[in-house]
Amino acid sequence: MPGGRIAEAARNDAKILESARAVFVADPEAPIAAVAKHAGVGIGALYRRYSGKEALLRALCADGLRRYIEAAESALADEQDPWDAFAAFMHREVDADASSLTQRLAGTFTPTQELYAAAARAGELNVALFSRAQEAGAIRPDASVNDLGPILEQLASLQIGDAARARELRHRYLTLFLDGLRGEPAVRLPAPAPTDEELQARWRPR
Repeated sequence: MPGGRIAEAARNDAKILESARAVFVADPEAPIAAVAKHAGVGIGALYRRYSGKEALLRALCADGLRRYIEAAESALADEQDPWDAFAAFMHREVDADASSLTQRLAGTFTPTQELYAAAARAGELNVALFSRAQEAGAIRPDASVNDLGPILEQLASLQIGDAARARELRHRYLTLFLDGLRGEPAVRLPAPAPTDEELQARWRPR
């Protein structure tokens, strides 16, 4: 039945992307065959969906951006306290772990215009969510929206114990980071946040 084949294809695609994340976050230099093996699908099935490693990396990052955008849109639509919505968004992003993709894959492939457009949309939502909390006095005035990416990437790099323990610790240290972002600071930050140019430069092929 066509519906069954479509559902199976969608399941296989999700399995391939899940495996691609696991394989390439562990080793960005891994061959595409390692993804097929991890996913338990034939290499032919993988190539029918993706023309090669570049296409698979683009799809993986597009999926990460889609999830990030959905989380940010949901947080902006939340009418609770601006700080609570912002903090909940940050905890959700730690669980989504899209920052591992940035940390490990930036500069390893050539992004498309569609990816740049999705990244720009994610950036707009970031600014809106951060600004709302900062204008409400919940975030220290010397903090910048460009601090968020490096914070999430530092948390993504935390690999202690098994997956469950690493997740616990990431949320522990996110709570410490968030506490440092709140309200009036006792000490001013010693350097400016990274610029848009500094953050975007990492995505240029090495």
